[in-house]
Amino acid sequence: MELVIPPHAIRGQNVRLDCNFNLDNVNLYSVKWYKDGNEFYRYLPGEQPPVQVFTLPGVTVDIHNSTERSVVLQSVNLMSSGRYRCEVSGEAPAFQTVSEHSDMQVVAVPEEGPKITGRTNRYRYQVSDVVRFNCTSSKSKPVATLSWFINGDPVDQQLLRGPYLEEQDRDGLQNVTLGLEFRIKQKHFKRGDMKIKCLANIATVYWKSNELSIEGYRPEQNKVPVMESRETRPQGHTHAEHILASANAAQSRLHCGLPMLLVVAPLLRLLL
Repeated sequence: MELVIPPHAIRGQNVRLDCNFNLDNVNLYSVKWYKDGNEFYRYLPGEQPPVQVFTLPGVTVDIHNSTERSVVLQSVNLMSSGRYRCEVSGEAPAFQTVSEHSDMQVVAVPEEGPKITGRTNRYRYQVSDVVRFNCTSSKSKPVATLSWFINGDPVDQQLLRGPYLEEQDRDGLQNVTLGLEFRIKQKHFKRGDMKIKCLANIATVYWKSNELSIEGYRPEQNKVPVMESRETRPQGHTHAEHILASANAAQSRLHCGLPMLLVVAPLLRLLL
């Protein structure tokens, strides 16, 4: 006998439960399904109709797609989680019975991927800067497992802060936050930048991530260019500056001496 039940299912989806059996040439008498010890499905090939369904919270059977070897549950919810058992019996006189069970957990996945908060608007850091970020996964059940990665490598546990859980809502869903804090070293920059990623996952049914790209600080990018006109020369002048200064001085003397020449010229004519 082989029971095939997914260990995890996503809330709102249909789920198929398989019960494969071999009675060794014995005719089938009945197949019964139980959840947490309560019967919800019965298949009796000798009766018409062969299928019977019993009301059970969290279990809605799709009768049209269910058979003696499989049961389809419609739109599972959180109450659908539990232990499922298949019981198979042969006909008289032995009525040999075998059974097998397996657990299934229904997962309420987050409505959106994880969010990174902190100084996310600052995209340039330098060696020795301290980085502090939080990664939050929105409400789910069970809570998501959060992981941080730097350049694709898992971070050391000593760099993590948390996880921190928020209060459950009425359905038992919770947010979870995991912090990251570390001092940047040169090794963190690969080809001038650093990739920081947060991954949120729940078992094998949910994987979402968010990533930041942080650029390394380059001093030459932040230098203010010095304008040539603002430079001062503490001593000495160029040859061109000497020529310009001499010309200005000569012109100044010429303008100052011109009125005196105009007065002296008439006096000389009278004396002569």
